[in-house]
Amino acid sequence: MKRTMLKTAAAAAALLAAASGSSAFAGAADSDIVQVEVLDGGMTSRGTHMGALRITLQPGWKTYWRAPGDAGIPPSFSWRGARNVGRLSITWPSPEVFLTSGYRTIGYHDQLVLPLEITPASPGKPVRLKGRMQLGVCKDVCVPAELKFDQELDGSAGRHPAIAAAMASRPWSAKEAGVRKATCSLRPSQYGMTVTARISMPSAGGEEVAVIEPGNPKLYAGETTTRREGGQLVAETEFLPADGNAYAIDRSQLRITVLGKNHAVDIQGCSAG
Repeated sequence: MKRTMLKTAAAAAALLAAASGSSAFAGAADSDIVQVEVLDGGMTSRGTHMGALRITLQPGWKTYWRAPGDAGIPPSFSWRGARNVGRLSITWPSPEVFLTSGYRTIGYHDQLVLPLEITPASPGKPVRLKGRMQLGVCKDVCVPAELKFDQELDGSAGRHPAIAAAMASRPWSAKEAGVRKATCSLRPSQYGMTVTARISMPSAGGEEVAVIEPGNPKLYAGETTTRREGGQLVAETEFLPADGNAYAIDRSQLRITVLGKNHAVDIQGCSAG
């Protein structure tokens, strides 16, 4: 466990050092590099509010996906101060795969629009979207940033083209991608549990990269290897406990994302295999 955690920390430190010439983050004002604005998308036929966070980066800068790869910084959110928000769901557009200083990271460059669908706690009353987003941004240096936002959503707003485009660029569902079967086998490793996923699916195009997320915040994934065996995509990773305790892995909660040249695929859960 300790050796694997040190390896992950070393990878992150090496990425930062290669990018900035220092093992520590470089400091910069958020407004110099990255900005956030809230977009209004109006009401849906389901009675929910559509909105989005538009993250605009200076040219050449990038930020990270929810599963950032070998040495990235996952974004985090706080919705403290929001009002009349009963349920909030985020749609992540398909990310890109970057190779930086020999480490594979996953994220977005220049701009990211994150669609938000909000179910009001009290229908018919105003919804106030307030909170903070913490993220890492990288170019020649890597910089931690905290973005604050506060806006009452306009229920009468019309369809926003940027939100529509971001929704359209989401990964395909398993059905849309022609996934026939997804199985996951588990075996104990020295420090955690190794998961091997076998997915029967057409190619997503080019070199495919799979990411397996545990669905449990107390587990984190190590490096994932991906290969093709005929009509099957095989992905393998090791899940490690963040606190040293043992946790059961629920296959139905595993989330497998396949990133290809033509499209990405989002597979929710897998069966025993």
